[in-house]
Amino acid sequence: MNTFFCSDDSRQVGEDVIGSATNYQTYILVECPLPWTSEALNSKWVPQNLRILVEEVKRTKLPIRFLLIANDLSHKVNQTTLLIYQKQEGLSNGYHKQEFKLENIEQVAAVVEKWIWGISSNSEVETSTTRDILVCTHGSHDKCCARYGAPFYFNVTAKKADLCLDNVRIWKSSHFGGHRFAPTIIDLPEGRYYGRIDIDSFRSILARTGDIQCLNKVYRGWGILPATLQVLERELMLCNGWDWFNYKVAGKILEQSLDNNTILGELSFEQPSGSLYTYQAKLVRDETKTQQLKSSCNATRELVVTKYAVSSLWVSSSKVMSYST
Repeated sequence: MNTFFCSDDSRQVGEDVIGSATNYQTYILVECPLPWTSEALNSKWVPQNLRILVEEVKRTKLPIRFLLIANDLSHKVNQTTLLIYQKQEGLSNGYHKQEFKLENIEQVAAVVEKWIWGISSNSEVETSTTRDILVCTHGSHDKCCARYGAPFYFNVTAKKADLCLDNVRIWKSSHFGGHRFAPTIIDLPEGRYYGRIDIDSFRSILARTGDIQCLNKVYRGWGILPATLQVLERELMLCNGWDWFNYKVAGKILEQSLDNNTILGELSFEQPSGSLYTYQAKLVRDETKTQQLKSSCNATRELVVTKYAVSSLWVSSSKVMSYST
C-alpha cells in the first residue's frame, strides 16, 4: 500500500515554503495535557466552558487563534499556563505577551473572556522567558506532524543545554497550518513561522548567527504580514542580514490586479537608530514556483498553491535620523 505523506510530496516537488505563515491578531495558547484529538478542542481535557467560548469567538469572527500547548511536564503539573500574544499596532517586531498561571484548565475560559472585555486578571505573572517556540506535533490532525514534528521536538528538548535555550520554552502545539512543511514551528513573540527545519537551521534562528541564506529554505514568513508580502520581507531580510530581526516593520498591500497576478506592496521598517525606510515592490505570480499539490495527508484533491516573486523593488521614502553635535 502506497502511503502518502504531504511533506515528502512538497519536498519532492521543491515547493518554496515562503508565504505560508498565517496572519492572526491574537494567539491564545492553553496548556493542555495530551492526547489531543484531530480537532484539538474536542480533546478530553478541554472543558466545555472553553469549547463554548471558542465557538462564540468564531461566530463573532474575532481574529483570534486558539492553540493547545504542552511540554513533557504538562500532565503532572498542578497548574495551567495560559499565554496571550497580541499583535502590536503600527511598526512592530511582533506580539506582546501576557502570561497567566491558573490552578486548572477550567479557569481559562473566564480569564480569556475578561481579557476580551479588557478586564485584567490577578492571575497574570511576570516571567523571565523571552521566547516561546511552538512545534506542531499534532499527529492526530496530520500524520506528518507525528512523523517529523514529534522527533524534532524530542531532539530539541534533548539537546537543551547544547542549544543555549536559557529563557526559551519549547512547546508541543496543536495544528497551526502548513503540516506539509513539517517539522514546522512558530517563534513567539516575533510570530515568525519556519518549516522543514532541522537542528542546524534551528540553532541559527535561536542565536541569529551563521549564514542567513539558510532561511531561504526554511522561512515560511512573518505572521504579522499579509501572506503575499512575506516574500518581500524575506528578500529584505536576506539583504540586511541578522540585523533585520532588530527592526520594526509594517506592511500593506496598495493595489492588486483583478486576477491577483500582480500586487503592489509596501513595507516600512525602522532601525534601532530611528532611521525609517519605506520600500515599495511589484510582486508577480511566479509561474515557476506555483504548483498543484495536496495540502495535507488526508486531502482528496490537489490545490493550486500560488507563489509570488519580487519583480521590482524601490525605496519610496527614507528618513535618516541626524543628530547634531
